Amino acid sequence: MSDQQNYGKHPKDPNKPMIERMLSGELYNYRDDVIEKELNLTAKWLARLNASSCASQAERQKIIRERIGTMGEGCDIRPPFYCDYGGYLFDIYEIFWPLIHCLGTNIKMGSNVILNFNCCILDVVTVTIGDGTLFGPNVQIYAADHPRDRETRLEGWEFGRPITIGKNVWIGGGAIILPGVTIGDDAIIGAGSVVTKNVLPGTTVAGNPARPIVKK
Repeated sequence: MSDQQNYGKHPKDPNKPMIERMLSGELYNYRDDVIEKELNLTAKWLARLNASSCASQAERQKIIRERIGTMGEGCDIRPPFYCDYGGYLFDIYEIFWPLIHCLGTNIKMGSNVILNFNCCILDVVTVTIGDGTLFGPNVQIYAADHPRDRETRLEGWEFGRPITIGKNVWIGGGAIILPGVTIGDDAIIGAGSVVTKNVLPGTTVAGNPARPIVKK
């Protein structure tokens, strides 16, 4: 992954493929043909996953692992679920495999992770979720970001900043995690919170913006 100072900037090489720019956190154009094809593939996968509510656990696990390539044992994603890419960004052009192999898939889940109903992950860059972490319903994870300049946005440019969620984290229903945030192990995010900054391990935060709750 690029150094943080490169997030949201154009790469030094103007010929760098858009998908490489995206995965590096640099400015990329979402109208790129390769990116559009990947989004369409993910949309087809999501349609199958979100139609699996009545399927057996084993059947749903098989569907999940088609796209979430990095996932430990004991995980579950309860439909409906939404994401941009999920994982394998090399099923169109194998030429990108060395890059993907280096950077990994976009959503990385440890073991015993539960994503409850209606979770949305905008995973233009890596979103990492540690072992034993639980999401309430309607949790939103936004790794996607946009230029602050209006004209640049209108031209279709955007970028992402990775999100890292530690082990044994509990994220309450309706919480929103914004780009670039790291949440430490054993933290608790109150329902409906908007997390704009890093959360220290073992800390409980709540509110908009989320702030630590001080025990009296």
